Amino acid sequence: MTTPTILWSQTAAFPVLTTLTLTPLLAMIAILLSRSPQAALRLGFAGTSVNVLLGVYLLTVFDTHQTGVQLLESVRVGWLSYSVGVDGMNILFIPLTAVLAFLTLVYTIITRHVNNKAFVASLLAYETILTGAFAALNLMQFWLWCALEFFPLIILTIRAGTGQNRRWVVTLLLQYWGSSLLMILAGFLFLAFGLVGSDHDLTFDWLTLKANNAYLHDEILIFILLFFGFAIRMPLFPFHGWLPMLTEQGTVATAGVFVVGLKLGLYALMRFILPILPGVAEQWAGFALTLGLVSVVYGALQAMMQINVRRLLAFVAVSHSGMLIIGVFCFNAFGLQGSLLLAIAYGLATAGMFFSTGLIYQRTRTAFMPRLGGLIDKHTTIGLLFLLSAFSTMIMPGTPSFDSAHLLIQGIIEEYGWVLAIAVLLGNVVAAAILLRAFQQMFIANSKRHTQPYSRVPQPAPKERFITVVLAILLITSGFYTTPWLNYVSREVAVLIPDFPMHQSQPVDNAPVLEPPHE
Repeated sequence: MTTPTILWSQTAAFPVLTTLTLTPLLAMIAILLSRSPQAALRLGFAGTSVNVLLGVYLLTVFDTHQTGVQLLESVRVGWLSYSVGVDGMNILFIPLTAVLAFLTLVYTIITRHVNNKAFVASLLAYETILTGAFAALNLMQFWLWCALEFFPLIILTIRAGTGQNRRWVVTLLLQYWGSSLLMILAGFLFLAFGLVGSDHDLTFDWLTLKANNAYLHDEILIFILLFFGFAIRMPLFPFHGWLPMLTEQGTVATAGVFVVGLKLGLYALMRFILPILPGVAEQWAGFALTLGLVSVVYGALQAMMQINVRRLLAFVAVSHSGMLIIGVFCFNAFGLQGSLLLAIAYGLATAGMFFSTGLIYQRTRTAFMPRLGGLIDKHTTIGLLFLLSAFSTMIMPGTPSFDSAHLLIQGIIEEYGWVLAIAVLLGNVVAAAILLRAFQQMFIANSKRHTQPYSRVPQPAPKERFITVVLAILLITSGFYTTPWLNYVSREVAVLIPDFPMHQSQPVDNAPVLEPPHE
């Protein structure tokens, strides 16, 4: 089925997606050419601030009443092409990347990484890569952005990591992500060459492949390659081994943007598998659901056994990834909308928890919860940031995860019944209890240390309060009024559902105007 498209010149004053991608890149180049850390800091804030404003502009020019790809930019030279655009699948991820990149830069001032020009430049490069990947509508373009993600992450981990085995962790990351990239590349090549034998030219254009997916061959092989490649990036059990090690040994200064990067695997699955291989996705739904359910339970149980708060958050992220994948493979409007919105909510909330644990480490030089305790009196802002972020992952009323998770659970009930829905909810309850216990151990319980030398470290409270206030505003406002965010994704989801052969008979007339359960 042909996807409707709207060129950028029809709705925007300039090519906003390319501008969003190039702005942090130009800022990065200027930072590398600057002569002082102060100049690098100003340039970094200029680049990230402009992208936040561009993200807001992107949301205002996007027409929520239209379906298909909007703000399309496409340039083709021979068999090479550059294509970017937004629809309900990616419209919210790009502004989220911009906001968290700005907050991460504020965070680096507190942790004093800002004196390192390479660190600040790598942070801007990471923002460029994620923005380009989320906006890409060309398969090889998306793959190249994912391959480039290695470089800033390696630099950030080695230069600003806090563990003793950072280089070993980089090697582990190369093994996992290298395998992921190879599988994704093979799947994309099979997709592109699958049309050559049916009177179509070689192309990596997503719009063309989606419109002509009936001519594809080896669909099962393509699904396996792409699904496992994206599962490593999400990450799902048993492909998650790199995440706990990276969060333990690597830097938490990249937390904001890195957490968004975790959602790139979920987005890629919804972008490149569901629309192009809908029939095969339905056939393999049982396998995907099994991995998702195991990830929910395994991640929660592993988090329960951790004493390092960073590893705890990593396993909670694995549990959350399982919930998201189950929602996607419900193949109905509720599940798909819930997964998209919950991914955004988890991105914001998990970033807040990583920020707070990073600030704790900066004060105490430890991430082990038994060594902490009694922090709430002297570090109230950090405690509130962790608690608010934790509540936002617990399906608590007034947080964005409340409506999103209710949509996801409703989708699970409609497709698979109450048993699976209860299992998913129990996994979420366990993860919530673990986060509350972590808060109690770090901030409320009496410290097991006889002395607390970290309590005399001066607090740059205004910057901490700024991060806390911004995240609180985003979480609470989106939590109490979810409808605007739902409007961005609902119509695209409704258009996607009829493409699934086994679900074509499902009614979707009311899907675009679904209301959150509590409104």
